[in-house]
Order: sequence, then structure tokens, then C-alpha cells
Amino acid sequence: MGKIIAVVNQKGGVGKTTTAVNLTAALSGLGLKVLLCDFDPQGNATSGMGVEKRKVKKDIYDVVIDDVKAEDAIVHTKYGDVLPATADLAGAGVELISMEEPNYRLAKALSPVKNSYDLILIDCPPSLEMLTLNGLAAAEGILVPVQCEYYALEGLSDLMSTLRTVKKRINPALEIFGVALTMFDGRTNFSTQVAQEVRKHFPGKVYTSVIPRNIRLAEAPSHGMPVTAYDRSSKGAKAYMAMAEEIKQRLTQKG
Repeated sequence: MGKIIAVVNQKGGVGKTTTAVNLTAALSGLGLKVLLCDFDPQGNATSGMGVEKRKVKKDIYDVVIDDVKAEDAIVHTKYGDVLPATADLAGAGVELISMEEPNYRLAKALSPVKNSYDLILIDCPPSLEMLTLNGLAAAEGILVPVQCEYYALEGLSDLMSTLRTVKKRINPALEIFGVALTMFDGRTNFSTQVAQEVRKHFPGKVYTSVIPRNIRLAEAPSHGMPVTAYDRSSKGAKAYMAMAEEIKQRLTQKG
């Protein structure tokens, strides 16, 4: 049975989409069947997987709002499957409010394809609003990217508060699946201190692999490919491949 994980952090610029794209590619490279559901109106995960948004005929907006079957909107790429997002998704949050069971539209949409995959990753918007709530309602776990910078822990308390509320009112099964440390700069003591602080806050949940600041990671999206395809020998690619190994192990352990 497939597992659905929402990649979420309400702070922007923490490496959320980068993590979603590169873990999709790295896990696919390990032989897992992975679907990346782009649920962010910016659609950066879609283009990061090499999908041209202007050529997309059906997207996640059509699936969630107009009841198009998810399987009819999935795009197959060499890096993994993608449920693409375009600018149409920007207004979906407002439209969802007036719909029946608005928090569960994404869960309902993904249900028919869930067991076709080992893992479905949902790239949520960098905010705690209706689209993100849909992502949290659909998921069994959340993967939280946390950047190793000064404001890293600021806002995490808001996210944990939201998680508790969602567990209580919408999705009792929701748990923290993992915490990914991103933008780590080994030249500074501060990055190390932040990493230690995050590990203390989330014992047993933080991946051993740490994602470094890496120019190849920054360049890869402009070429429409994950870093594992753009420069497999780069530090960024190696870090995400190592993290993918950890995730595969956790998925195996949890069945």
C-alpha cells in the first residue's frame, strides 16, 4: 500500500520544492514508484521535473475542482511521475471553501491512484491555508524541510500548532514522517548549532543526511531537471541520494 507524505513548511525559501523534486527523482532511482503532486500554485515542482507548464492539458486544479481523474492528469517523466500545477491553482483555495467537504478534496482525488505508488509526495504552498490543509488531510505524514539559518526555528511552533489542530479536527492519523536539514553551511558554527537544536526538538525524526548549500542545486531547476540528473557527482545530489536511502529504509520498516 502506498504512503502519502506532505512536504510542508509555511516559511518560504527553506528548500521545500527542491526537496520534493530531488527526493522524487532519487527515490525513483532507487526503484520506488513515486508520484510528485505539485500543490503549490507557483508550479515550481512541475517545471523542476522537466514538465513544460504551457503544454499541460490537465492539472491538479482540474482534478481537485472539476473532478477530473488523477490518472488522466499524471505526466510521466524519466525522474518520476508528476501531477502538475499551473497558475490555475492560484484561485483554488477560494473555490474550495464553497465546495462539499473542502478539506478533503485532494485526499479524495489521490485515493484511486494511491496504491499504484510506493510513495506520493505532495509539495504544499509555503503558507498555512486551504491548499495546505488539503495536503495535510490527504497525507499520513509530513516531511518538514528546515533551513540551517537564524530564523529556522521561528515559525516551526506555528507549524506544530497547525499539525496538532489538523490531527484533532481533520486527520487523526497525521504524524511527522521526517525533518530534513537544508542549506547547511559547514564553514559556520551557526549551521551546526541550528542542526543540533532541530535534532533536540525532533528526536529520532531528523535525517542523518544534511543538504548543503550547493550551486548545482540552485542551477538544476533552470535546466528543468533534478540535481541527480543535472550533476550526479555534486554534493547536493549525493546528499539527496543519501537522504532517499534513509527514507526508503523508513518506508520499508513501516511497511
